[in-house]
Amino acid sequence: MIICPWCGTNYIDFQSNCKNCGGPLQAVAETSANSAPDESLPTPPPAPRPISDKYIWRLLFADGWAITAFVFGLLGLIFALVGGGLIVGIITAFVGIPFFLLGIAFLGAGGGIMIWRYQQAQKIVNVLRVGQATQGQVVELQENYSVSVNGQHPWEIRYQFQAGGQDHAGQVTTLNQPGPKLQVGKPVCVLYLPTDAQWNSIYPHP
Repeated sequence: MIICPWCGTNYIDFQSNCKNCGGPLQAVAETSANSAPDESLPTPPPAPRPISDKYIWRLLFADGWAITAFVFGLLGLIFALVGGGLIVGIITAFVGIPFFLLGIAFLGAGGGIMIWRYQQAQKIVNVLRVGQATQGQVVELQENYSVSVNGQHPWEIRYQFQAGGQDHAGQVTTLNQPGPKLQVGKPVCVLYLPTDAQWNSIYPHP
């Protein structure tokens, strides 16, 4: 079985790209029955890697800030519609104006946060496409109970790595429960932008 390293979709037969997220898939190398399991870290395909643009939405779906922005936007829309209806009623305009203004404020805040997080997700996708690989280590693993998506709490995986002779830190968020290879102290493959190592991600993205 082949598992997409970008979104976790399972395939019985090999294909070059995942039909779900567009990420590249690697064929599983055949090993003899007497050979020892390969414990080395996964090697990313050569850049540029064909990561689909829609992978951004998978990142946003597990992002606490993006979820907050959606809630703000939804509340803003409700308040704006209620306020607008009261204003049109003329008699209730005095009550409707505060509702409408509050709705606009919520919409503005939600929209601003969503644009910010979308731009952040775009940069992470760029890291996955052209980032340089190095080895890092998981330093913290925490479940974020303040955010819930379909009854699931996102996991925050923090890691450290070296690039350009300096220590760097990174974090990824996922709705998938981290497996044994993503526990504290375990080595991980990290992709980063050589021009700006603050933009980085674990490969494969959990």
